[in-house]
Amino acid sequence: MRLKVAMLGVEHYHANFWASAFLQRPEVEIVGVWDPVADKAAEFAARHDIEAQGDLRSLIRRSHAVAICSATNDHLMLVEAAAALGRPVLCEKPLGIDRTQCDAIAEVVDRTGIRFMQSFPKRFDPANHEIARLLKEKALGQLTLCRVRHGHSHGLAEAFRSAWFVDPARSGGGTLLDEGVHAADFLRWMFDEPESVFATLSSAALDLPVEDTAVATFRYAQGLIAEVTTSWCFAAADTSIEIYGTEGSILLSGVDIASRPTRETDFLRVFRRGKGEGWSASEVVPSFKTGIFHEHVAWAFVDALKRGGPMPVTIEDGRRAFAMIDAAYRSAATGRAEPIRA
Repeated sequence: MRLKVAMLGVEHYHANFWASAFLQRPEVEIVGVWDPVADKAAEFAARHDIEAQGDLRSLIRRSHAVAICSATNDHLMLVEAAAALGRPVLCEKPLGIDRTQCDAIAEVVDRTGIRFMQSFPKRFDPANHEIARLLKEKALGQLTLCRVRHGHSHGLAEAFRSAWFVDPARSGGGTLLDEGVHAADFLRWMFDEPESVFATLSSAALDLPVEDTAVATFRYAQGLIAEVTTSWCFAAADTSIEIYGTEGSILLSGVDIASRPTRETDFLRVFRRGKGEGWSASEVVPSFKTGIFHEHVAWAFVDALKRGGPMPVTIEDGRRAFAMIDAAYRSAATGRAEPIRA
């Protein structure tokens, strides 16, 4: 039997990648697409040769699972609609626009018992899995510093500056939430939970209602410092992730839009002290460089539904990554380091 997926909300551009990914799987059928704006659903449906639906509940009823790729403020409403009919959910990041909405979504998932997957595509990048392996082997010795720079130049285009991303009522925040939540999940995956954060924001470049540039510095109990730098105004960049330890260093490039065109080889570089000291380059190619990145989320969702068991990225992952960014916003407002509240 083919897995029937309904796409709910297509205002986030990642919906295009998900649709392509689902359509590449012969065992999957997209039974339709719904969006609060009927014209958007119709345009999306025509682009992907699928059917637009005007009745949300009817579309969900026809599906086995749903993929939510709407503006962030619609996540709660769509999760509630899917949960009312017991349908598993794949949900775009971030989980919600604020802690209240995130907690409400978690309550719905817990109360109804539906299977839920948060979209964090970095979890499926082979370059990041190579980093995770090196850290597990303690190849860098005692970890001292991690820097994650993640962003793009879309803010320099008028179309982006007038999109829902820059409306805090619909998005929940600017580049710190939009891009920084990727980095927050990466830090949790690699190093577990930080204790506190100090952050600063700027909207000087684009003069939008939300920040266009942000820096958040997370501190861990064991002394590790992790810096997250995000922007919608990176004209170009190279290294995206830097990890430093007493016995070595890791540099990774080509894993965000700003750095994707910069290099064609040697994306992951590792320095080791001691015997044979020096730099080496891995042969791994990041998914973002291959052009197949967000599709992995949709494929992982399908695979998890087919095999049963837990989702590869959970609602708790979504909540805790959001909590890190929420604490960073609190820090920017208070001007002092703030604790991470799970």
